[in-house]
Amino acid sequence: AFVRGDSKITGVVNFEQIDEKSPTTISWHLTGNDANAERGFHIHEFGDNTNGCTSAGPHFNPFGRAHGGPGDSERHVGDLGNFKTDAAGNSKGTMKDNLVKLIGLESVLGRTLVIHAGTDDLGKGHDAESKSTGNAGPRPSCGVIGLAAEPSCAARPSSLKSLSPSHL
Repeated sequence: AFVRGDSKITGVVNFEQIDEKSPTTISWHLTGNDANAERGFHIHEFGDNTNGCTSAGPHFNPFGRAHGGPGDSERHVGDLGNFKTDAAGNSKGTMKDNLVKLIGLESVLGRTLVIHAGTDDLGKGHDAESKSTGNAGPRPSCGVIGLAAEPSCAARPSSLKSLSPSHL
């Protein structure tokens, strides 16, 4: 997903899954965030950005669970937690997730990845919003998760990888 919005936050978040039973690898390179911060990022239900990132709807939650962190058993599929930024406001990282799927009925393809303006409290706050959004705040940047070919496709034909919408 290529992310952008009404702020200076831009970048790419890639999702890759080898087969239906394997975890999804999520990697990102983001710029334009606040320096030395933790920012929440989530997969939201709709791949709709017609009214900016607010059109993306709530977190993707096909199992009807409360909000949590990526390592919690009680969480939305779309709960990816937080990423940390450096002194220049940049973030580069990778994580694996067993609930996020590119293949199957609960696929995240066509949904929106949202970068939030605040830190996700991972559902540990003492208010109702914590169990819904993690109090992660406004949505300054987002992008739809789509399919695209990768340069090394010949070497790994069974993998699916998402790319920016401009390549669709």
